[in-house]
Amino acid sequence: MSNYNWCHNPDCHTIETQSRIRGTGDNKVLRTMKINVSGRYPQGIWQYFCNNNCLFQFLNKFGEQIANTYSVKQPSETPIKVEVKKYGDHMGSYYEGRTFKTIKVLNE
Repeated sequence: MSNYNWCHNPDCHTIETQSRIRGTGDNKVLRTMKINVSGRYPQGIWQYFCNNNCLFQFLNKFGEQIANTYSVKQPSETPIKVEVKKYGDHMGSYYEGRTFKTIKVLNE
C-alpha cells in the first residue's frame, strides 16, 4: 500500500495556489494535491482531502448523494439521567442557589 492518496475533490487541480504548480518552462500545470497518509492524520477524513476548502467543495457537490447512501428514517435516542449539582469552589463551599445540570449516559 502506498503512503499517499490524491485529494478526492475533483476540482482540486483547478485551485490556483503555488503548491499545485508543477512542470518546467512553458509546460506548467496545476496538479491535484498529494496527501501523505502516514503523517500527521493517518486516519479519518484528512487522508482523502488536502484542506477544508477541498473537503467542502466536495461536500457541496456530492453531499446529497452521500446522504442518500445512508438514509435515516427515524431519530436515534440514547438513554440518559440528568443530575442537578451545586456549584462549589475548591474549598468545598457551595454557592447559594447556583446549580448546573450534568448528563449521565445510561448503559444499555
